[in-house]
Amino acid sequence: MAHDHTQVREFFGARAAGWDTRFPDDGPAYAAAVTALGLRPGDAVLDAGCGTGRALPPLRDAVGGRGTVLGADLTPEMLTAAVRAGRSRTGRLLLADVSRLPVRSGALDAVFGAGLIAHLPRPLENLGELARVVRPGGRLALFHPIGRAALAARQGRRITEDDLRAEPRLRPLLAGAGWRMESYTDEDTRFLALAVRVG
Repeated sequence: MAHDHTQVREFFGARAAGWDTRFPDDGPAYAAAVTALGLRPGDAVLDAGCGTGRALPPLRDAVGGRGTVLGADLTPEMLTAAVRAGRSRTGRLLLADVSRLPVRSGALDAVFGAGLIAHLPRPLENLGELARVVRPGGRLALFHPIGRAALAARQGRRITEDDLRAEPRLRPLLAGAGWRMESYTDEDTRFLALAVRVG
């Protein structure tokens, strides 16, 4: 379910300080998703909606010292938690709205978005903004460390086909925003959709 910016800030701001302790075992899943993104040394990558920056260290490992790692988040408290965790040493943190990124068009090789899509207020436009900042042929990973059914159970709700992460909804949504879905995985241990920037 999409939220407006105020709801997103309130929800994540109130939970930022203890966020990493709530999900202490997600590190290997993040690292595997970053590996699937296929980054190369020297690439430029954005973690969109980076939260506490859990993806920043594996992103830095993938692109090396000559690469560029950016982490953008709408919630100041999440970025503060990322700094406290030492993750600002592996990437530059930006207080930014993914619907209006302070990044020039085509500047990036890839975007990583963990748990992002459910919080986009205008998914088609917002995914289009992510496409704007990525060069043609660049890649997008939409990731969650657990799959749709497991996440729904955790949240005490039923899984439905109107979920934006359902493949029949996500594939055309990505296509309309300038992406071509290459692979889709939805299992208990992870959700991962990989797409390529067209054009």
